[in-house]
Amino acid sequence: MKITDIKTYGFWLGFRNVCLVKVETDQGIYGWGESGLSGREQAVIGAVEHFKHFLIGQSALNISALWQEMYRSQYFEGGRVLAAAISAIDIALHDACGKYFNMPVYQLLGGKQRERIPLFVTSTLDFGDAFVDHVCQLQNEGWQVIRATTGEHGSVDKSDVFDARKSIAKASTWLTKARETLGSETVLGIDYHHRLTVAETASFCQRMPSGTLDFIEEPIRDQSLVSYQNLRAMVDVPFAIGEEFSSKWDFVPYVDSALTNFARIDICNAGGFTEAMKIAAMCETRYIDMMPHNPLSPICTAASVHYCAAVANLSWLEIAPYDGDLAQYDEIFSHRPKVSNNTFDVTNRPGLGIDVNESNIPKNGFKFWEPPRLIKPDGSYTNW
Repeated sequence: MKITDIKTYGFWLGFRNVCLVKVETDQGIYGWGESGLSGREQAVIGAVEHFKHFLIGQSALNISALWQEMYRSQYFEGGRVLAAAISAIDIALHDACGKYFNMPVYQLLGGKQRERIPLFVTSTLDFGDAFVDHVCQLQNEGWQVIRATTGEHGSVDKSDVFDARKSIAKASTWLTKARETLGSETVLGIDYHHRLTVAETASFCQRMPSGTLDFIEEPIRDQSLVSYQNLRAMVDVPFAIGEEFSSKWDFVPYVDSALTNFARIDICNAGGFTEAMKIAAMCETRYIDMMPHNPLSPICTAASVHYCAAVANLSWLEIAPYDGDLAQYDEIFSHRPKVSNNTFDVTNRPGLGIDVNESNIPKNGFKFWEPPRLIKPDGSYTNW
C-alpha cells in the first residue's frame, strides 16, 4: 500500500482553526490525522508539504520507519512545528493501516485495555458562587473528576490584565469552598496555563488546606527542570505536566525525576501514536498515569480514545470544554466519538473509526487567529 498523496486542510472550527491531514494510498484507502499546534497551522502545513515530497511512493505500512525518516531527515531535528506535522501524518498512517488490516487502531497498538475511556470535565466559569454551584452540578451529573481554570481568557483585540496575586487569592478561596462542598471523593484540580512563577505557585498552594487539590496543571513553563524541582520541594500538590512536550526526550527528565505525576501528553503534538506509546511505556516505569490533552477537533478525540484504550497507565482523558457540542461537527465528521455516561465508548470500527466529509469543509475557511493576549498590571506581556 503506497502513499500517493498527502493533503492538508486548515479551517476555522468553533473558536479556532484546526489542521487536518489526509494520507491517500494507491489502494484507495486513506487515513486522517490532526496537528495540535494551534495558532501556527500554516507553519505545520508548510512542514507537511516538505515531508510529502519524500513520503509519496513509500509504503504506508512502514509507519515506524517513516517516523524515523521524518524526524531524522533534517539537520535541525525536533521542535514543536515539525513534531506537530509528524504527529498528524503518523496518526493518519495508523488510521489507513487499521483500515487496510480491517481492525481498529488500538488493535495495532496491542489491543484494548478497557471498554470505556474515563473523562474529566472542566468548569470555565470565573471563581465565585456560580463556580461552586457549577462544580456541584457537574458532580450531581456523575462527573468524578472536575478541573477549574483561571477565569482569565483574554482576547487579541483588547489585552486582559492578569494580576497573579489577585488571581491566586481568589482561586484559593473559592477552590477551598468548592472542596468543602464537593467532599473528598471527587477529584478536583486546576489548570493555571503556565501563568505563575515558582513563588506564586507555592503561595497559591500554601493558601489552601492540604488535600484541597488533587492536581495543579502547568503552573509554570516547562523549560526549567530545576524550577519544577524547586517547586516540588515547596508544595504537596501533584503536578499534571506535559502538554507542552513534543517528544519522548522532552518527557525524559520529568519522568525520571518523577516530577510529572499525571502526564498531559498531546498525541497531536508529541509525535503521534508511534511516539506516544513509547512515552506511555516510559511513564509506566515510574508509575505515572497518562492524562491526555484533548482540546482540538473530533479527529484528535478519536485518536486519543484509541491511545487511551491501548495504554495500561491511564488516569482520565480531557473532554474539550470550549466548543460545546458543535452542530458543525456532525456536518464535517461522521462516526465521531460522543460522550456516553461521562465516558467515551471504545469503537470497533476499522482505523480511527471516524471519517471526514471533505465536501463540507469550508472553502477558504482558514482565518488568521492569534491566541489571546494577557498583560501584567505593569503593562508587560505574560503567558496566555
